[in-house]
Amino acid sequence: MGFDKMFAEIGGQPVIRHSIAAFENTRAVNDIIVVARDERICDVNSLIKDAGFMKVKKVVKGGDTRRDSVACALKHVEDDCRFISVHDGARPWITPGQIERVLNCAASNGAAASAHPLTDTLKRANKDLRVEENVSREGMWGMETPQIFRAEILKQAFAKVLTENLQVSDEVSAVQLLGIPVHLVQNDTQNPKVTFPADLQFPPPTH
Repeated sequence: MGFDKMFAEIGGQPVIRHSIAAFENTRAVNDIIVVARDERICDVNSLIKDAGFMKVKKVVKGGDTRRDSVACALKHVEDDCRFISVHDGARPWITPGQIERVLNCAASNGAAASAHPLTDTLKRANKDLRVEENVSREGMWGMETPQIFRAEILKQAFAKVLTENLQVSDEVSAVQLLGIPVHLVQNDTQNPKVTFPADLQFPPPTH
């Protein structure tokens, strides 16, 4: 985007503030750990103080990849934690209601993730952007966050990917390596990942 999207403003507030607020306002959430770039930790701490967030227990330095950043956060999770939710701060439109639905599914099945069914026609193209083949969208889902797991499942998955130095695109991919099924929870509100400047104009979902 050419600038720090976490501190870009939507509705007069930084993207990251919206994301933290959703978890702050979810009754089932007890503790929040925020992972940030080293040079942004002071800014994040100031934002948390100004917003009056009470559930944020730690702000920790992240790693070079999503995998490494999640691993950094896992080191600070309390031993008595039952469920761990991982959320991408660049998805500011997440709602407490969807967080609760994913958590309830994880409580029943051990592993769950927010997702939406893909409705666009899908094509596979080559590096020159020439369409090469059609891709059936049947059974295809776009992955979102939060992705929520029983704590022991996620910790075991990350122990494996770190020990074997495996790169994974998300936590679901890590848990799949254990052969543990992950259940999807359809999100009926729009929860796009802020990627391009135009995304900052995206309207919030209807609660």
